[in-house]
Amino acid sequence: MFKTARMRKIRIVTLDKYVAPTVDALHEQGLVQISDISDSVQQDPELAELVTPAKSTQYTGKLSSLLMKTNGISELLGNSLSEGHGIKDLIKSFVSPDLPVQKDVEDLDTEAFIAKAEETLSQVESKTHVIEGKLAALDSETSELKSNKSLARHLSNFDMDLALLKDSKYTSTTVGRINVESASEIKTKLSNLTDELDMYTVPSDDKEYVNIVVVTLKEFNDDVYSTLRKFDFEKIEIGNVEGTPQQIISNADARLKTIESERATVKSELRVVAEQWDDDILALKEQIENEKEKNEILSAFVQTKDAYMLEAWVPVKDTEKVEQLVEKSSEGHCAFELIEVEGTDDEDVPILQQNGWYAKPFEFLVDMYSPVRYNEIDPTIFVAIMFPIFFGFCLTDAVYGLIVSLIGVVLLKGLGKIKQSMHAFGWILIWSGLWAVILGLITNGFIGDFPERIMGFRLPTVFAPVEAFVHPDTILIIAIAIGIIYTNIGFIIGAIDNLRYGNMKEAIGSQFCWFVLEAGVILLALGYLMPAIGMIGMVLGGVLILACIGMLVYANGAYGVMDIFGFMGDVLSYARLLALCLATGGIAMTVNILAQMVDSMIPFVGIVLAVIIFIGGHIANFAFQVLGAFINALRLNYVEFFSQFFMGGKNKFEAFKASRTFTKSKN
Repeated sequence: MFKTARMRKIRIVTLDKYVAPTVDALHEQGLVQISDISDSVQQDPELAELVTPAKSTQYTGKLSSLLMKTNGISELLGNSLSEGHGIKDLIKSFVSPDLPVQKDVEDLDTEAFIAKAEETLSQVESKTHVIEGKLAALDSETSELKSNKSLARHLSNFDMDLALLKDSKYTSTTVGRINVESASEIKTKLSNLTDELDMYTVPSDDKEYVNIVVVTLKEFNDDVYSTLRKFDFEKIEIGNVEGTPQQIISNADARLKTIESERATVKSELRVVAEQWDDDILALKEQIENEKEKNEILSAFVQTKDAYMLEAWVPVKDTEKVEQLVEKSSEGHCAFELIEVEGTDDEDVPILQQNGWYAKPFEFLVDMYSPVRYNEIDPTIFVAIMFPIFFGFCLTDAVYGLIVSLIGVVLLKGLGKIKQSMHAFGWILIWSGLWAVILGLITNGFIGDFPERIMGFRLPTVFAPVEAFVHPDTILIIAIAIGIIYTNIGFIIGAIDNLRYGNMKEAIGSQFCWFVLEAGVILLALGYLMPAIGMIGMVLGGVLILACIGMLVYANGAYGVMDIFGFMGDVLSYARLLALCLATGGIAMTVNILAQMVDSMIPFVGIVLAVIIFIGGHIANFAFQVLGAFINALRLNYVEFFSQFFMGGKNKFEAFKASRTFTKSKN
């Protein structure tokens, strides 16, 4: 619970003929994290002379190609199945998502698997290729028709067959639009080029511009266009169109409607294919990914003429299982070397947290900050206890908390079934919401003051000494007390970690000094408040405070004294618990007051407006306060708590493990 799983390195040597079944077995069980052995080999000159780096298998390139093709088909089929889904389907995907069906798959060697994959893809492509061709043709025609419509709209004032504007054997026709003021000037410029030229102007829908048509012999075409460009001429490409602009637009609209009907028919055909093959393609994609991973991992090995060697991290508790697994898959033709993690040289050791069922979801929050370091204390259990309390303290409304918990249940029963992060987040919301319910009932937070103001009764669960708006001073004292206790837990953890890593000076200047300071402040306070202790307590308190200052200067230099203000800031930061508690209740009470006033002051429609204000106001307050509670609960852990001890590591334990979302091995 307080420490991550103990790790060790294991080196495995097996014969060439057994490397494939050994990799298969390790991949299926997911007990080890295989690392690149080349760095270790370079540090051992004798071993480096005996081995050479291994390479990925010859099938890796083919598997990559198959994976790209499968991804494309999977995306095509998936988009077809999801097309037309509305809000109802979106909500269903959150509340009750379709769980993937695992298909039984055979254990084949790579060559046989590739042949089977190619056969499956060939069957699917024979159906999708034709459909994709039809869709591409319809898309191309649609694009052309829209382009023609755009052209026709630009030339809508041309009462003629636009096909007449195309170039002929001997003449060239240039069509475009130009600024009205330049039209007369450009006609003069063009006439200077040649007499074999005619220019026509046609009004444009935009009054600042005029459409022009210039017809000339082909030999003068380049000169004409160069002249036109000097006048900010916007050329219009005629393309392959026939008929008047009105006819082109009318025919295009009619054809576009027909195309939409044809496209719907083709998409229906694609959906039939998707319903038949989508599960198979998803399973095949997962198989290819697994097979590719197994074939690529060999590049992390070294080899001799007849044998391979790999190096992996394995939890100590699973070492025996791994040895038995390798012995079985290699028929006993294997050898092992175990390498223990020595002392505090643990920066590169992968982390596998081992928290219980309650704290496990809160690993998600710790990982958002950073992975823990191998030998430091895992703070997840503290976060699991305090984050929901902080969240509930900030929210302190029973109804709001109940809604948060219900959202957590929906996540847990919905997306949580297929996404581990949503499963964890669901539990986090459930526990956080429950604490908001408990603290709301105790402090008289129930949709603000709804029971007393609207319903006319007082909650029997209210504990008067901590009623938020009657005794905020008590709430503040509790918040600060929680802050002092939680900060000191951080100091204790930090001191243990620093002593474990031999950082005595760091422990003195970052943890022990604050225990001395707190003891000094307590003795000063007792000496002032209790005559029996009197001057002795005050003197001892002063000595301890001076000792704290000395410890800070010793560990951190003269500027270390400034850390006292940082310590005070960390403790006082917990006052935000009171601030957010009062903000939630205060805004909720304001909404209730407004709703009550509107109901009593406005006849007839007042009750309707009051309901709208009540529901809308509390939805807005709920959204802002839940977000604020979550952020501030995180902050108190990340900034005020973790800053006292957290070292942070580099890597999470990533098992070399087959993905089995859509498939399951028959063996």
